[in-house]
Amino acid sequence: MAAHDRAATGLQHAIIQTLRREGPQSRADLARRLGVNRNNLADPLAALTAAGFVHEPNLAASTGGRKARLVELNARAGFIAAVDLGATSLDAAVTDLQLHILAERSEPVDVAQGPTLMLERATQMVRALLADLGLTPDRLLGVGMGVPGPVDYRLGRTVSPPIMPGWNQFPIKDHLAEAFGCPAYVDNDVNIMALGEQFAGLGRGAESFIFVKLGTGIGAGIVLGGRIYRGSDGCAGDIGHMAVDGSDVLCRCGNVGCLEALAGGPGIARRARLAAEAGRAPRVASFLQEHDELTSVDVGHLAAQGDPGAVEVIRETGRLVGRVMASLVNVLNPSLVVIGGGVAQIGDVLLASIREAVYRRSLPLATRHLRIERSAVEPRAGVLGAAVMALDEVLSAEGLERSLRA
Repeated sequence: MAAHDRAATGLQHAIIQTLRREGPQSRADLARRLGVNRNNLADPLAALTAAGFVHEPNLAASTGGRKARLVELNARAGFIAAVDLGATSLDAAVTDLQLHILAERSEPVDVAQGPTLMLERATQMVRALLADLGLTPDRLLGVGMGVPGPVDYRLGRTVSPPIMPGWNQFPIKDHLAEAFGCPAYVDNDVNIMALGEQFAGLGRGAESFIFVKLGTGIGAGIVLGGRIYRGSDGCAGDIGHMAVDGSDVLCRCGNVGCLEALAGGPGIARRARLAAEAGRAPRVASFLQEHDELTSVDVGHLAAQGDPGAVEVIRETGRLVGRVMASLVNVLNPSLVVIGGGVAQIGDVLLASIREAVYRRSLPLATRHLRIERSAVEPRAGVLGAAVMALDEVLSAEGLERSLRA
């Protein structure tokens, strides 16, 4: 690309990012914020307007002279599809370019049914949402998806995911791109949840925070310097497979003593069953006489009813998670830890136990300004984050260049 073209693309990108961050701007204000001569904005704005990314529908408030028109991001220049696949649930949404959720659907699934069936269902859900909105798939500018396993972000493929049999090296990104005819982006589900929290929840304005997902699996989305930290190969934050001292419970990854095997949803249910068999959880025992299945949510309800064994299982879960989190807090020194996922909703006892363990086992300086809170945007954190991820890529310098050359 010629230097002139690179400069033009860079200015177009700067315009878009300023409008996303600051909202509508007059041309004079936009030039001032970007540190350029107002005349230099004419060509980049003309190209962005012709492509539909920006428009000037409104007038600024009068300051005594002629009212200036406001340049703003055209929210309906295109749309983003967002998919959040968990071990037992599938959420899909369609947003505009200002990330307003226009339509959404959720349904229970089993990720172990494999990629072909799950991605076909996700595609059907997105197409149904588009139809509900009176839109066709060609209005999509990008698709973002989160999955419950390690992801090679560049390739958009899962890599040896412990709770996703049949998904190893499946080309999710390519599959979605072909299905919808637009760029697709795939990441680990907890990373997109962190992005959702950063966009609309407690993570707004936080330079460094950790989003911990407690569900069937356990993971952490790490935000450093305002950006997701994925590590060199995309598996940063996989705390579910950190070892817990003294445990010999077999994990689905093949190792023993993993945090996920003890404190994930199935691990909580298993430990509550053991407590009932040992006579320490009478309400759990009664529940099991009437029901074939016991979930972590059930354990939470029974704890709320005062079952001593269920309460202790949840407290121990919090202590286990908190001990692992204390190590991350000591290493990364975040200002905030956000707890989300299905297991996070089973009661205040869990959150209190996590806090107690983190504050007790972390260095005083590392926790001096640390907050540990439940997510403010659940259960939408995943789809919001998937949309953020896709839109960030679509409106990146490279993404804009592709769109403007199309």
